[in-house]
Amino acid sequence: MSELFDDLRQGLQEAIDHEKGTGPAKVRTYTIEPVKKLSHCEIKKIRNKVGMTQKTFADCMGVSCKTVEAWERGSTHPTGPACRLLWILSTGDISSLKFISQ
Repeated sequence: MSELFDDLRQGLQEAIDHEKGTGPAKVRTYTIEPVKKLSHCEIKKIRNKVGMTQKTFADCMGVSCKTVEAWERGSTHPTGPACRLLWILSTGDISSLKFISQ
């Protein structure tokens, strides 16, 4: 059998053993930090740090150029995935973002 099948079979057997009370469950816990709300100045600083125009930045973020302009003016604020991505960019660790190259 394949290694994938063996891994799946082992995992299923562990789940069955745990349900029957004959084996311990493997638990992995992840903690996700809340996203810091960035100011309009910080958003512009992030965009400048990655060296993108508002248009290019908007394309990478999956939003319109008008949206990026509004973020940088402070009239609206990013939410959801856009806010998380901005936070990642603000940390300076862009090596895990495959769509950004230096």
